[in-house]
Amino acid sequence: MLGIVAAIVLFIAFMINAADLSTNDVFTSTNVMLIGLALLALHVSGVVGGWATRGRRR
Repeated sequence: MLGIVAAIVLFIAFMINAADLSTNDVFTSTNVMLIGLALLALHVSGVVGGWATRGRRR
């Protein structure tokens, strides 16, 4: 789930950069890209547990 959020944030950063939109200092394409990369790093490192599946007992 966190990987999907990271992909969406990185896509928004790309669109801001590609469209050359003028945003305030907080939401520049570089800042949004860094937030997306941080989310992706958290996803890859496994900080958020994700789906917890239970195996069948036999």
